[in-house]
Amino acid sequence: MIATQVAIAPARTQAARLAWLDALRGIGAMAVVAEHMLPWLMPALRPYWFNLGMYGVLVFFLVSGYIIPASLEHRGDVRSFWISRLFRLYPLYLLVIGLVLVMAIWVPVRMEVPRRPSSVAAHLSMLLDVVHMGGVADPMWTLSYEMVFYLIVTALFVGGVHRRSGMLAIAFGGAAVAAGLVLSAPLLPGEWPAVVTCVIFLAGLVCLISGRFRTTAAYSLGLMALVLLMFGSYVPWFGAAILAVMFTGTAIQRWEAGTGGLTPVVVSAALVAASPVWSIQAGWWWVQPDVWITTMALAGGTFALGMAWRGRPIPGVLTWIGLISYSIYLLHHPLLRGLNSMMGDLRGLPAALSSAISLGYLIVLLTLSWLTYRFVEAPAQRLGKRISRSLRSPQEASSQG
Repeated sequence: MIATQVAIAPARTQAARLAWLDALRGIGAMAVVAEHMLPWLMPALRPYWFNLGMYGVLVFFLVSGYIIPASLEHRGDVRSFWISRLFRLYPLYLLVIGLVLVMAIWVPVRMEVPRRPSSVAAHLSMLLDVVHMGGVADPMWTLSYEMVFYLIVTALFVGGVHRRSGMLAIAFGGAAVAAGLVLSAPLLPGEWPAVVTCVIFLAGLVCLISGRFRTTAAYSLGLMALVLLMFGSYVPWFGAAILAVMFTGTAIQRWEAGTGGLTPVVVSAALVAASPVWSIQAGWWWVQPDVWITTMALAGGTFALGMAWRGRPIPGVLTWIGLISYSIYLLHHPLLRGLNSMMGDLRGLPAALSSAISLGYLIVLLTLSWLTYRFVEAPAQRLGKRISRSLRSPQEASSQG
């Protein structure tokens, strides 16, 4: 009994220590929901001095940059890391794809999604945006950059150069500025990048998990991700800027651990802020310097506030929303499209009625997200852990036990 209590106590301490990250995920998820919900339900409340959705996405990317490399390094095992990632991301992702396809009976799939096999390939690899393919659910584009980050971080880890996060943040920030000056469209056009990428991705994952040709696979996948990021993305400067933000999150974690300084954080932030200023592809309202920099500052400030709040009690509602944030993120847009299809244009309704519909939508969204977390995400993650344990060699099990 005492041994059980001792084992449970560190787990609870770890959960409490990382509660601020869950809170940030919750804030990011709800910001993205607000960005998509307000134009359809309460357009007068949508801010234009910063971009709510991009603010939420940047918070997410900073959190991923902070925690993902640390998770891989803590595990010290590429196989268990990738099994964890696959069982974390794909079950709900595939469920939402199925939901959207069923809804297509009365809500047509987004026009940005090609009706061709290349689209299937892009969805299988999850590298949608970097092979210039639209996702069946609009928010899926960010998963492309999460996957690119995982592939690059894995290659760096296998190569033993994973601690150079500050340099990488600056390098991607510089690449964002340079790409904006010279690139106006993907240099790898057409459908073939999606198909070729899917084949390489699936073969590479088999190697990473099986252990056969693992080093070659890690380097190949990392190089593929880098090439796609810079030459296959819809907006190359933006893709590089996202990776700069993610490695900035890693650099912050290095600084916190005492293995790096804050100079790379400042330099990369300045480069990301400047990246759309002279870019050929910078005609959207949310990348104008004042809006873009304000959005970045708010996201960075939110992350800094979350770090400062560590060790203090975190509001339970924020950690709960953070726990189900992946479900919220993927489900909210299909639900909005379904609501719009059923009820038509809601923008001209009286404020009281719009507020009531918005509240009802949020209640349904949070309820469904809790259910999908409870019955899809959590069981899948537990299964992934069991599979990881079953594949460990006796030496690995003893070293990590």
